[in-house]
Amino acid sequence: MSGAQRYEVAIVGAGFGGIIAALALRDSGRDSFVVLERSSEVGGVWRDNRYPGCACDIRSHLYSIESRPNPNWSSSYAGQPEILEYLKNVVRDDGLRSRIRFDALVEELRFREAEGEWEIAIKDSPAIRARAVVLATGPQNRPALPNIPGIERFEGLSFHSSAWDDTEKLRGKRVAVIGTGASAIQIVPNIAPIVASLDVYQRTPAWVMPRGDREYGPLRRAAFRRIPGLQSAARSAIYWSLEFFGLAFLGNRLIYRLLETIALRKLRNEVRDRETRRKLTPAYALGCKRVLVSDDFYPAFNRPNVRLIVEPIANIRPRGIETRDGQTREHDAIVYATGFNVADTEGYLRVVGRGGRGLAEEWNANGSQAYLGINVAGYPNLCLLLGPNSGLGHSSALHVMESQMRYVTQYLDALDRSPGAALDVRAEIQGAYCDRVQLGLARTVWASGCKSWYINRAGRNNTLYPGLTADYRRATSRFDGNNYSLERHA
Repeated sequence: MSGAQRYEVAIVGAGFGGIIAALALRDSGRDSFVVLERSSEVGGVWRDNRYPGCACDIRSHLYSIESRPNPNWSSSYAGQPEILEYLKNVVRDDGLRSRIRFDALVEELRFREAEGEWEIAIKDSPAIRARAVVLATGPQNRPALPNIPGIERFEGLSFHSSAWDDTEKLRGKRVAVIGTGASAIQIVPNIAPIVASLDVYQRTPAWVMPRGDREYGPLRRAAFRRIPGLQSAARSAIYWSLEFFGLAFLGNRLIYRLLETIALRKLRNEVRDRETRRKLTPAYALGCKRVLVSDDFYPAFNRPNVRLIVEPIANIRPRGIETRDGQTREHDAIVYATGFNVADTEGYLRVVGRGGRGLAEEWNANGSQAYLGINVAGYPNLCLLLGPNSGLGHSSALHVMESQMRYVTQYLDALDRSPGAALDVRAEIQGAYCDRVQLGLARTVWASGCKSWYINRAGRNNTLYPGLTADYRRATSRFDGNNYSLERHA
């Protein structure tokens, strides 16, 4: 490996996280970095998810990179094609495309202790070396299929929502959608008008809040372009309103009751059938699972060709789905809107740290842990974006990743001051931090007893941060070298 190509920093992934990381490195004066992207285009989840109705549930002006505002959003909630185009434009306008190696599927990261750097194995390509790695693969890149007997025997069309087939193939068909989460509530109302019948299989109802999407016409977009500070003010208003409502998840009963009242009134006003309303009414605390936003999901159940099925699925048959009450419903196509594996480690990239220790194996045994959601003891010179317990239940993940990259650039500054050294967070610092996080989570709505994708199989919340984004930004504002050990190498 003596002739391997070397960089100061390698970024894995070219979704929002990877682009935010590349901008932060470039803006901080760093030139020796590369972005490794497994696909042939940027975009991450916004490239891969192309199902009908796919859109963000955070308002457009906040779900954009703070230093790269877009005055031309067509509506208050951007759809997948527009978000993907925005990312492509940022990459083009900032000259980042030359920094990205496309079709570079990273198969393993291995820390070489003798040299104090990472060796990165890339499928069908020579390995490269980097002194530091920023892992920006995101939490929603491992689709989760349900463990249902007979799933492989279905003879019709079937696919996960993240591997969407041609929508026209569903026209006139008897379709089943399994799941009522964030992707399902967008898919269901958008395919209901073209299918012969649509059965929606629900395990647990979701709390759904009003979306209130509004089109931005030419005059509004022109105002955002020409009036200084207008778009920044709009972004701030959105941000602080979400921070306010986020207090409901942290124990504010008054705000919680307000949100609960809004959600239940919405359900009552939008679903005509009383029994369907009953089935769609959650029996757990609002916020314990991800709160969804939609204005067309509930009304879809007023259509004569849409049915809500709440009996648990027993088997997938060659021509349909059998529920535990013994009834089999025939389907021509099944859409698995069953989300992603976030809290557990199946399919996680192989990362090998000091002494040959494996990150996924350690996390599987002890729960996913990282100091500030960024650094992991035993894996020096490695920084994670949206790592363990840095996710959100109320606001924009981009804000978190920008906070993290501000911290990462300080971390890299400390590394630069010690050439040839490895910088590793102290195990006791990480342990104490993670204990505080779990203690904080115990006082939130996420510990109220429901089963969600925030929680791993052992019952540990590996996903969410027990505070507001303003709290997290303060926590990551200053790098303290005393929390790290510095080991010099040859």
